[in-house]
Amino acid sequence: MVVKNVQDLDVLPRNSSDLFDDDGRPKRTGTVWTASAHIITAVIGSGVLSLAWAVAQIGWVGGPVTMLLFSLVTYYTSILLCSCYRSGDSVTGKRNYTYMDAIQSNLGGMKMKICGIVQYLNLFGTAIGYTIASAISMIAIQRTSCQQTNGEDAPCPVNGNPYMIAFGISQIIFSQIPDIDQLWWLSIVATVMSFGYSTIGLGLGISKVVENKEVKGTLTGVSIGTVTPEQKVWRTFQSLGNIAFAYSYSMILIEIQDTVKSPPSEENTMKKATLISVAVTTLFYMLCGCVGYAAFGDSAPGNLLATGGFRNPFWLLDIANIAIVVHLVGAYQVYCQPLFSFVEKEASRRYPESSFITNEIKIQLIPGKPFNLNLFRLVWRTIFVMTTTLIAMLMPFFNDVLGLLGAVGFWPLTVYFPVEMYIAQKNVQRWGTRWVCLKVLSLACLVVSVAAAAGSVVGIVSDLKVYKPFHTDF
Repeated sequence: MVVKNVQDLDVLPRNSSDLFDDDGRPKRTGTVWTASAHIITAVIGSGVLSLAWAVAQIGWVGGPVTMLLFSLVTYYTSILLCSCYRSGDSVTGKRNYTYMDAIQSNLGGMKMKICGIVQYLNLFGTAIGYTIASAISMIAIQRTSCQQTNGEDAPCPVNGNPYMIAFGISQIIFSQIPDIDQLWWLSIVATVMSFGYSTIGLGLGISKVVENKEVKGTLTGVSIGTVTPEQKVWRTFQSLGNIAFAYSYSMILIEIQDTVKSPPSEENTMKKATLISVAVTTLFYMLCGCVGYAAFGDSAPGNLLATGGFRNPFWLLDIANIAIVVHLVGAYQVYCQPLFSFVEKEASRRYPESSFITNEIKIQLIPGKPFNLNLFRLVWRTIFVMTTTLIAMLMPFFNDVLGLLGAVGFWPLTVYFPVEMYIAQKNVQRWGTRWVCLKVLSLACLVVSVAAAAGSVVGIVSDLKVYKPFHTDF
């Protein structure tokens, strides 16, 4: 009887509404909550830990205002991007499975290629940034253990390379999960972890303010004298990049939207998920960034829970840093799956006859649910993870890397392409009020991105003056 049922499944027509979507692909199962989990996993990442430092560079006025403006821009442009998932009708139109597909449908081939280069380089860079961030947290755990034994002021130098390698090994294993739709459970775990360590950082910040019996910080941030006028300018620009990075997820929004079931329409579901996610992350960012600045003032560290940040209680800091590492394992996968998928689809398109690329080997890991092992996926994803790990070991500049990634990706992926696609899809009248407002928004964000990139590059150049290859003593 069981065999008969299996055979029946094999001969079901491809248009079966129980198994397949309107385009013949396997039925999607995502909801507003799984989409929100994916977004929060991608957004509330290691960037939250650098927000106190970013606020310290621009002060009590500029810090909260900048975070609020970035959140509003991100939310607005994400709503524009949601409407580009289907071409034509929002319910029955042709689906665009990836960000690049949406660009192709709305703007054409050349812009699609430019978008692809920027998007996938940004995803590649984010993987490097997350590898560095995971090592910082693991180093912090070892350092607190050392300081418990040798005293709080003991230097306890720790080499981060073994931790980056360990993180890379874990990513090689998780990278064999075929696609982002099967990552929902990892995203939920990562989301819980992100709330956990953000809450711990917030609680420690409040206790520090109470202990200090004052709210530290100034209206304009780090003062000239503590830093030179040039450093003040470049650090201000770099802080913009850090905040932009903290909100970056547009480059994977379409891919997340492609996991959402329909009906209701994917656009409506994604708009709700975007509102929930951006609201939640903005609340956490405001609290963590501002409370961290109130606790440390102008000396706020680049990472609240690691170097130069909180020191007690040791056990709570260890829990927070473990949560960060677990979260980064999931965040790495959410960001890299679109890049994995692109390479594998392109390889299948170019070499459809290659058994190395197309054959799936069924391995029975769980009774009743075989795992499909693809040799090309195994080899290529392993090489990818090894490459990101090696580069992370070569250039462990946490804040500067985050700032540069945020700057490079923010304008084109979060603002320019969503605005241009919306104008093309909705036939927004040229030189009309809406058209002018959208263009001004895009231009203003371009200026911010260029300034942030310049600040981060200056920071990296400064780091390179004392740089030692493979020497990651954070």
